[in-house]
Amino acid sequence: MNYSVQFGSVWPSIRVSLLSEQKYSALVNNFSDADRVSRELELLNAVDFVYESQKAARHVQWDSPVERVRGEETASQKAHSEQLSVEQTQTPSSLSASISPNIKCYTFSKGDVSRFPPARPDASGILGYYLLDAASLLPVLALNVQPGDLVLDLCAAPGGKTLALLQTGCCRHLAANDISVSRSNRLRRVLCSYIPKDISADVRITSWDGRNWGKLEGDTYNRVLVDVPCTTDRHSVMDENNNIFSRMRLKERQTLPMLQLQLLLAGLLAARPGGEVVYSTCSLSQLQNEYVVERAVEVAETEYNINVHVEDLSCFRRLFQDTFSFFADCRLGELVLPHLTANFGPMYFCKLRREQ
Repeated sequence: MNYSVQFGSVWPSIRVSLLSEQKYSALVNNFSDADRVSRELELLNAVDFVYESQKAARHVQWDSPVERVRGEETASQKAHSEQLSVEQTQTPSSLSASISPNIKCYTFSKGDVSRFPPARPDASGILGYYLLDAASLLPVLALNVQPGDLVLDLCAAPGGKTLALLQTGCCRHLAANDISVSRSNRLRRVLCSYIPKDISADVRITSWDGRNWGKLEGDTYNRVLVDVPCTTDRHSVMDENNNIFSRMRLKERQTLPMLQLQLLLAGLLAARPGGEVVYSTCSLSQLQNEYVVERAVEVAETEYNINVHVEDLSCFRRLFQDTFSFFADCRLGELVLPHLTANFGPMYFCKLRREQ
């Protein structure tokens, strides 16, 4: 996919941002002294973007259901959207009540390129916050984990999203999987630094092939996160030695959409009827984003007799417009674009619900 064709006049801005320093946020560790950590972060003039967005949403009054903030759709696009059963009736207020709870994440305001200092351990050795791209929290927020949920993180390493899922305090059990043993070991080290032993006992870390999960534990989970391997566009433009866009890795790059499709299908099969799945990448490519979702919906129905609703997440743009730059023409799901004033992402995320 040629990004200059896909994004048109916006591409030069995206490209410059990808080549510029990435912006980070601080995910507060609720298993530490969270109040003290929050106060220290606020002294740096950082704000909890999740809390601020929800607070702003509570003051928004709309007279009608959410209108799509897309461009004009063709008749075929409208028919296709209806076929995928995209839900479009949430208001900002209702969405603010339907995102994963208890997550606190501090960022600096748009245009502020300040850096957070390294986190310090408390008396028990637990670190107070985890530095990550704030956009990577959006898939976790969209998953809307509820108390008592069985949760699967199918491609969990290096561990930022797994850690965020645990911050909700809602996971009755969390299965965190990554096919790479070395990456799974890195995940273990992250959890060891942030999670007390009694909590980590509720986390099962495995190194299985995620494509087989539907056969291993089908119809099991209330919530499934499928954060698939992708071209990792930001890192690829900065890494000359192991760049997936190099000729030597052409075959690997070409087979990525099939791998992503297989993983998303496995996530849908692992979800119980009525369960919800969030698919995410850190790529700009439509081939790895919307096209994978569209194909997964089709295959789930034709080969597995499973109907899937693709939910409308356009309210995320309303809720988090002060923190992120969103792409307005994403047909399914949402895409955070890197922008010099808010240099997070890229991050694509789409929510699917398996019908009863």
